[in-house]
Amino acid sequence: MDADKGRAKKMVVKNLSFFYGGSKALTDVSLDFYANQVTALIGPSGCGKSTLLRCLNRMNDLIPYSRSEGQVLLDGESIYDPKVDVVSLRRRVGMVFQKPNPFPKTIFENVAYGLRVNGVKDRSTIEQKVEDTLKNAALWEEVKERLYDSALGLSGGQQQRLCIARALAVEPEVVLMDEPASALDPIATQKIEELIHHLKKCYTIIIVTHNMQQAARVSDVTAFFYLGKLIEAGVTDTIFTRPKLKQTEEYITGRFG
Repeated sequence: MDADKGRAKKMVVKNLSFFYGGSKALTDVSLDFYANQVTALIGPSGCGKSTLLRCLNRMNDLIPYSRSEGQVLLDGESIYDPKVDVVSLRRRVGMVFQKPNPFPKTIFENVAYGLRVNGVKDRSTIEQKVEDTLKNAALWEEVKERLYDSALGLSGGQQQRLCIARALAVEPEVVLMDEPASALDPIATQKIEELIHHLKKCYTIIIVTHNMQQAARVSDVTAFFYLGKLIEAGVTDTIFTRPKLKQTEEYITGRFG
């Protein structure tokens, strides 16, 4: 893919299959994720894209009777190695969920929480980091006068940007986003998309979206999934204008899915 020239592979998925009990959710998926790019995972409901996303920071470990086969590498090292500290992994590979889920705390404490958990105690360091992170999440100007108000008083779009700030505060290398704008109105969605464009300068971003237009707008690479299999992946412009496979074309043009 032309979009990959000169870029480092940040995460690599090799022959990954995933099972919920006896049910197979992913089958032999291999996909590379490159530094400072946005990769969109698309496909109909139940096709495995959110399962793959959760495999990338081992969130699926929390599900009873689930198991994986194959490899997921972060900077060339297996994240499923028994020696891997999962808390440390999730600090490096952050996650933003579909529905905004701020803690029932102040705006300030939502961002500071991860810093405190990771042992940062100095008040001035925390204050500076909260400000920097809220600026990075394009939220500072809207909340700087109300940092000690409840985060639950923010609008849905502001809450989602706060959740992105919370994920960024611990300085992850990869940010996973599971349909981050699906619960938001068009104006809030536009702000999230603009934020994604801004953030890819510093992070590797992997986003699950049902919205074809959103995938086309925000991503450098698009991967199309169907029934737990990766059907086709490539540069977003190519996938949307000249896909190699008829099945991809039919999904993108709305003829199925």
